[in-house]
Amino acid sequence: MHDLMHDPQSGPMTAPPIARIILYVRDIPAVATFYQRLFGMIPLPGATAGWLELASPSGGCTIALHQAAKSQKSGAAIKIAFAVPDVQAFASTAESQGFPFGPIHHAENFHFANAKDPAGNSISISSRGLTP
Repeated sequence: MHDLMHDPQSGPMTAPPIARIILYVRDIPAVATFYQRLFGMIPLPGATAGWLELASPSGGCTIALHQAAKSQKSGAAIKIAFAVPDVQAFASTAESQGFPFGPIHHAENFHFANAKDPAGNSISISSRGLTP
């Protein structure tokens, strides 16, 4: 089996970071507004026709919104998980802004709730890894 993280000539390679998640959407402005209002993301410079990249002021990978082809299905099998320390408080605030999440699930050491963005992509707010 070939190990992609090891080059036989130069030794171990650095694991590449996730740069961005690309979402194929039909209505870029509506989906951008959703991520801006609910998660405080900001558009990055360099937007072109059919492409807008959003970043969180807190860091992490970006979300790129790419114009979907007319024949392309919306809401592919992907879920973007946003780390929030207080899922209940975030979900309540989101609902008051017109973005309801589903029920809050209580796992052993974390909570999470699910929703869909305007393009039908699955999103989650989760405290996984944030709570002791």
